[in-house]
Amino acid sequence: MTRTVRVAMTETCNAYPGMPADLAGVPALADHLDDIRAANVEHHVGLARAAADLGVRVLGLGELFAGPYFALGRDPMWRALAEDAATGPTVSTLRQAARDLGVIVVAPIYEHDPVSDRRFNTAVVIDEHGDVLGKYRKTHIPVGANEQGSFHETFYYDASDGELGAWPANVSTNRFFPVFETSACRLGVAICYDRHFAGVMEALADNGAEVVLSPAVTFGAKSRRMWDLEFPVDAARHNLYIAGSNRRGVEPPWTQPYFGASYVAGPNGRIEPVASPPELVVADLDLDVLRGPDPSGWDLARDRRPAIYRGTGEG
Repeated sequence: MTRTVRVAMTETCNAYPGMPADLAGVPALADHLDDIRAANVEHHVGLARAAADLGVRVLGLGELFAGPYFALGRDPMWRALAEDAATGPTVSTLRQAARDLGVIVVAPIYEHDPVSDRRFNTAVVIDEHGDVLGKYRKTHIPVGANEQGSFHETFYYDASDGELGAWPANVSTNRFFPVFETSACRLGVAICYDRHFAGVMEALADNGAEVVLSPAVTFGAKSRRMWDLEFPVDAARHNLYIAGSNRRGVEPPWTQPYFGASYVAGPNGRIEPVASPPELVVADLDLDVLRGPDPSGWDLARDRRPAIYRGTGEG
């Protein structure tokens, strides 16, 4: 029996209608952070419902989807948007939605850890019964600027500390890169900037991932160019499917455009998307491809020589 899983990603932007027209109005939003979160969660529950109607089994939401991409500047006000990854309003609502719709949901939220009092960019994995299978915290955090704008993520949250908790569904032995056994596939997550680092997809593949979701908020000329290159190469190199989702649109008051261009790559190239409503990208993934012979005749897993790459031996 063929193992095929239908996967979807959201491709949208901030849904809160009350954003100011210019940056001078941003401080007034401090009293409306709950409204911003609620508007975006409601919008994404609607997208989840549309995905379920299409038979989607796994739905990946966008990076920091519950608000605008606030890291274009440094404003401590936005830190109050962070919430508990287990009991916060976003996860609570999405657990019910996953249960009602029968869809596995990967929800990248702005996490506040009540134990350490630290903040993280965290993807929470919720199964189709509404149970939390675990979480992944973004490992690489960027700060810098390009020809379009600047990004200041280190101002808002820390890199993963690897303290992800003990989750029975996590089959990975790497404490920074969990892989979750779900009813649809073995699922990993790499958030935005993570995708540029050579060891990330390798760690996920080595720990059993079949499908990796890579939600992003990205912009700029080099980012756009690399977006089309990195996922197909990593998917072929590590024999897995990578679903890259990017925010799409322009969010006032910053007016920074996000190019979208979300797609799925597998070991043999891009996967043709299934017809879907706007703001969703849907693809059918044949997991049996990951177990069959490579059409190129390569056997990269057999022939790799890691000790040579690290300069520690004959490999």
